[in-house]
Amino acid sequence: MTRNAAHGRLARTFISDLGRATARSVATTRSGGAVTLPEGLAKGLALIQSACASGRKVIFIGNGGSAAISAHMAIDYWKNGGFPAVTFNEPSLMTCVANDYGFEHLFSEPIKRFAAAGDPLVAISSSGKSRNVINGVEAGRAKKCRVITLSGFDESNPLRALGDLNFYVKSRSYGVVEVAHLTLLHSILEASMLSKSFKPKVGAYW
Repeated sequence: MTRNAAHGRLARTFISDLGRATARSVATTRSGGAVTLPEGLAKGLALIQSACASGRKVIFIGNGGSAAISAHMAIDYWKNGGFPAVTFNEPSLMTCVANDYGFEHLFSEPIKRFAAAGDPLVAISSSGKSRNVINGVEAGRAKKCRVITLSGFDESNPLRALGDLNFYVKSRSYGVVEVAHLTLLHSILEASMLSKSFKPKVGAYW
């Protein structure tokens, strides 16, 4: 087998693994009860639509590749979906918080200041173990946010137990988990756009 053929086979294997892992993603509620993936996506859409129709905003948090997903989704959710959406990825904000409060408080500090009761908080972590993401969720809970989590790797990861709605991708590959998370979030947004059922509330979201 030539090197190019071997590389092509590995790429096809990744794509196949990605498709299977995404389709087999598990959705659970805060009590740990399982719902089907379509039901979970519908619940996620309903949670975000109802909150934003009442003047709330969506907050996305994550590190590394998950930070890129957070920024990507915040843009798409407000630009294409009409949902007010924010993330805390601006470099001066991140370095300020990390320097003054510690990296573990990267998300919890701005959430304490900017989150409002009822805001959907979407917490993304491939491992489900990122301390700053978990701290962000706990800060969001204290502000009475509604929490959606996306995680992977170990089924017993701590983030998976913290959301009102939790999506878990059963894979230990960063690439598979990250792209599956992006796909799940895009699925929720696309469903809203296709249904054309969301009417944003005009006004302040802070």
